Amino acid sequence: MANVLTLNNSNFKNEVIEKKGIVLVDFWADWCGPCKMLAPILEELSSETSAVIGKVNVDESGDLAGEYGIRSIPTMIIFKDGEKVDQIVGLRQKSELIEKLNSY
Repeated sequence: MANVLTLNNSNFKNEVIEKKGIVLVDFWADWCGPCKMLAPILEELSSETSAVIGKVNVDESGDLAGEYGIRSIPTMIIFKDGEKVDQIVGLRQKSELIEKLNSY
């Protein structure tokens, strides 16, 4: 996953909150089937959009998941210039994600 950032407590602020532009953050876990299905979609998306794509493993960064009220996974949050602007819960098609990102 070369184009998808691995996010955690130590780099989340720099890579998401202080970043200008659009950042899509996927909250996921190894044991989550839909999360595994979403991973190749996000990898493709990362090379087809100017948005930054990042992933937070909820088992390793549970406090980040708690801070953003993640109750089920996969959950994707879209940030624009460091502000949360949207949240998407569940597996989605690439076309739907592109449309959502382009709306910002």
